[in-house]
Amino acid sequence: MTTFLSRRIQAVLTASAPIFRFATGEWYLHHSEKPGICDFVFGNPHEMPLEGFTSALGRWNIPQNKDWYGYKLSEPTAQEAVAASLRERQGLPFEAADIFMTNGAFAALAVTLGAIVDPGDDVIFISPPWFFYEAMIASYGAHPVRVKVAPDTFDLDLQTIDAAITPRTRAIIINSPNNPTGKIYPPATLQALAQLLSDHSAQQGRPIYLLSDEAYSRILFDGRPFHSPTAYYPNTFLLYTYGKTLLTPGQRIGYIALPPTMPDREALRPALTASQLATGYAFPNALLQHALPELEGLSIDLAHLQRKRDTLVRALREAGYEVHLPEGTFYLLPRSPLADDWAFVERLAEHNILCLPGVVTEAPGYFRISLTANDDMLERALPGFAAAC
Repeated sequence: MTTFLSRRIQAVLTASAPIFRFATGEWYLHHSEKPGICDFVFGNPHEMPLEGFTSALGRWNIPQNKDWYGYKLSEPTAQEAVAASLRERQGLPFEAADIFMTNGAFAALAVTLGAIVDPGDDVIFISPPWFFYEAMIASYGAHPVRVKVAPDTFDLDLQTIDAAITPRTRAIIINSPNNPTGKIYPPATLQALAQLLSDHSAQQGRPIYLLSDEAYSRILFDGRPFHSPTAYYPNTFLLYTYGKTLLTPGQRIGYIALPPTMPDREALRPALTASQLATGYAFPNALLQHALPELEGLSIDLAHLQRKRDTLVRALREAGYEVHLPEGTFYLLPRSPLADDWAFVERLAEHNILCLPGVVTEAPGYFRISLTANDDMLERALPGFAAAC
């Protein structure tokens, strides 16, 4: 009997096919299990978790009342911890009532799209993107509109964004610092984007929302500041996950934050909560919410991460690679010495090195390296990188 899938799921499968084929395919699964393999593909931990993380979970795992593990929405203590952190880091008077705790930024994106997007709407996303933007937009029956970054700077291409906006445009998703390019979008770019979106919103008579994926907003190099679009454009949803700062992607907690300047936040509060329920109860588990005030101030060693970035960039350049210096995130995006980046990644695998082909993240001719690898793995891989080039 023929299997009939919903059009929505068929669209998701089509949009996410490159990463699914790579991550679940025989080639990656075979190589990733080899002894001594140096796996730089995904932002997974290759060392034990932060001691502060495990000890905090141990402390907050002890129930303090009968409802400790009862149904939880957004816990007030977690909301206030997030709002206080945002007030300190971004200088805007965020309110606890405008913080919506989620299962990481993945759920934050799904919940926000569910609250604001109707079938047939256009949602712009920036390429090269995180793997699942297109699939998630398609899952709500909306039309994904791809806009590429400026190739020479990896900055937003404002003219192309302007041309991509139509009367159907409901939202735009940006990610800064960007995965995979490591670009932090500067204030001038964000100010110009805000003006562009404001002008189009006024013409259309309804807001074009900006979804700001700030998953890497604390993974910054060289003392660079981070600038959030919430400071420039009131109709911005701030989406965040703690999985990057803590390097615990399997313990999923994040949030949606509405800035105090958001005009519609009174109406959006119940809409987001309803969307969380409709998205399969997209709230973090009770233990993570209880522990969040303690987890909020923890971070992986950014100085160590920067040293790994510098070591690898220097070694790759000496070996003949063309690679820019990322401003944030924990990825490098070198240019592939071969036009076929898949073929080059296969060549690296012959030297016990696994990387992500650029074509999987809409960056053909490049390949991505995750800096979450440990020091031993990095040192063992350097001769292989040189030999492959």
